[in-house]
Amino acid sequence: MNMEERTTNIPDELSYHVQRPRCRQGGGDSRLFLASRIISAVFTPFMVPFLAFFLLFFFTYLNIMPLGYKLTILGLVYCFTILVPMLGIYFFQKVNGWTLHELGERERRFIPYVMTIISYVACLITMYRIHLPRYLSGIIVAVLICMVICTLVNFRWKISTHMASSGMMVGGLLSYSLIFRFNPVGWLCFFILLAGLLGSARIILRQHTLNEVCGGFFVGLFCGVAGILFI
Repeated sequence: MNMEERTTNIPDELSYHVQRPRCRQGGGDSRLFLASRIISAVFTPFMVPFLAFFLLFFFTYLNIMPLGYKLTILGLVYCFTILVPMLGIYFFQKVNGWTLHELGERERRFIPYVMTIISYVACLITMYRIHLPRYLSGIIVAVLICMVICTLVNFRWKISTHMASSGMMVGGLLSYSLIFRFNPVGWLCFFILLAGLLGSARIILRQHTLNEVCGGFFVGLFCGVAGILFI
C-alpha cells in the first residue's frame, strides 16, 4: 500500500494526523479497514454544526419556521463551517506543495487550525449581526471552544477530533433536551452508538489509541454542554 492510499481525504484534514503504516491483511480485514475509512470520511468534524442545525430545524418545533429562513441559515452554516475551511486548507496545501502526509507534521498544523478557527469566528460574528437566537448560535460557540481546546491539546497529545465531534453531538443533545424540555433517550442512544462506531473506526485505522479516542469524546461532551448552556 503506497503513501497516497494511506492518507485520508480532505474532510479528514481537521485531524492533521499522520496515519501509521498498516501491513496487508486478508479479505475480511481489508473490508473492515475500508469500512472504517468510509465511516471516518462521512462523519467528519466539519459536519457537526451543519448537522446540528439541520436536526434542530427539521426534527424539533423549530420546523414551524419559514423554509426560506431555515435554508438561509443552513447555507450560512455550510459556507462558514464546511466550504470555506475545506477550500482554505486545500489551497494552503497546494500552494505549499505539501501532501496530506506532510501537512500532518506537527510544525505544519498550526496555520490550517487557525484558518478554520477564523472561519468559525466569522460565522459567529455574522450570526450575531443577523440577531440569531442565542440557543442557535451556541452551536458555533461550542464547536469553536472545542476547536481551540483540540488545537492546544494536539500540539502535545494526538486527541481525536472525530470523537470530539461525536461528544459535542451528545452534549448538544443533552443541552437542547433541557432547553426544549423533550425526552432525548432515543436520539441519545443513536449518537452514543454512532460515537462507538466512529471511535472503533479511528482505532482500526490506527489513527488513535483508546485513550485518545476517549479523551476526544469527553472534551467534545464538555464543550457541547458548556458552549450551549453556560457560555
